[in-house]
Amino acid sequence: MTSADARDAGDAEAFPTVQLDLPVPTNVRVRTAEFVKSSVEISQCPKEGPPEFAVIGRSNVGKSSLINMLTGRKALAQVSKEPGKTQCINHFIINDSWYLVDMPGYGYAKRSKDQRREFDAFTKAYFKQRGTLAMVLLLVDGSIPPQPADLDYAAWLASAGVPFSIVFTKADKKKKGGPRALSNVAAFKRALLEARGFPLVPPSVVTSAATGDGKSELLAFVASLRGMWEAAKKRR
Repeated sequence: MTSADARDAGDAEAFPTVQLDLPVPTNVRVRTAEFVKSSVEISQCPKEGPPEFAVIGRSNVGKSSLINMLTGRKALAQVSKEPGKTQCINHFIINDSWYLVDMPGYGYAKRSKDQRREFDAFTKAYFKQRGTLAMVLLLVDGSIPPQPADLDYAAWLASAGVPFSIVFTKADKKKKGGPRALSNVAAFKRALLEARGFPLVPPSVVTSAATGDGKSELLAFVASLRGMWEAAKKRR
């Protein structure tokens, strides 16, 4: 790591952050990952049971690539050169014990306004109504500066009381003449605090599907969240 990278890493971490009292992660490794079904209505989703971790972000953020990296399955989620291909809620069962849920992306310009509103209402209804939703993983492109659509979506999740964490993607990439990924990470966190009025930054993980960076950290984080979810379930 260069001195500039080290400075950026420090900047990316030097923000007041939500602290979760998480248990030690167990059963971290993904042994099996299978597609279950696609749903176009909330009522079509699988029967509530295992905890669910929903993945959402702008349509070109690298959602499918991240899912494939986490599961070790190159074609579990379809990777397309055309953004906006995910048009359903797709459930994948992991280790027969928890769901990874691929959500339609937001902000895809080639969709009509009516289509964008329809997808937006669809996904937000899922976030509000799904009783087994353990965490939303909000994907943010770390190779570019903060985007208003991502900041707005984070603000909506917070205002709706939906639990979410941020997963920065494409940490290996850098736009020509642009800042490094960790600088963008720091800028996004700063924007949440200063432009969107967040008192604390949500938990976050920096990843790269191309290099595998962040895979173990994100899987361990999800494992700890599952442990917390199971403990809360027993207390209910």
